[in-house]
Amino acid sequence: MTGQVRTVDGRVAGRRGQATRQKLLDCLGEMLSSSPYRDVKVIDVARRAGTSPATFYQYFPDVEGAVLELAEEVAAEGAGLTQLVAGRSWAGKAGKQAAEELVDGFLAFWRRNDAILRVIDLGAAEGDKRFYKIRMKILNAVTSSLTESVKELQAKKKVDKDVNPGAVAGSLVTMLAAVASHQKGFTTWGVKQADLKPNLALLVHLGITGKKPVK
Repeated sequence: MTGQVRTVDGRVAGRRGQATRQKLLDCLGEMLSSSPYRDVKVIDVARRAGTSPATFYQYFPDVEGAVLELAEEVAAEGAGLTQLVAGRSWAGKAGKQAAEELVDGFLAFWRRNDAILRVIDLGAAEGDKRFYKIRMKILNAVTSSLTESVKELQAKKKVDKDVNPGAVAGSLVTMLAAVASHQKGFTTWGVKQADLKPNLALLVHLGITGKKPVK
């Protein structure tokens, strides 16, 4: 955690206060993994953290305020997803590896943060602009880099000039997000995780280059 951490009334929290605040966030994150977002109450989070509701309200206005803090932390982590794409080559076997590593990194990120990402998706779907902006911040990290990748391939005349880079990149990232949030559901279709990744990577490679990856 960087920078000054303040209480709801504007006071700077000391080291002990920061630790308490982080513990409340950690406990809230754990609860979101096993309970519906709307069912989580301040008193339950405080009890789990071994403190009181009054202490919770020193740091957060309500559960939603704390959830937004968690969402911002996930968005900050999600910014690192751009490293999976930026500066990568999509030629030959390097392209196959780039697609595989993007899929692997994206799915892993979603699994690590599944609980809070579900809440972000819920808030965005309900029209809450705060959650929508956070969701777009996460997706934009990859979309922008993929858009540049398509533009570079177009400049080298390896992708048709009529292809819209932003549309392709946005579509692929939206697909990745939808698949990532539905990972467990694929088992009901008889699809194993081991089969999901290479086939998803195939679609990503086809979308970016218009070609099947080199074996």
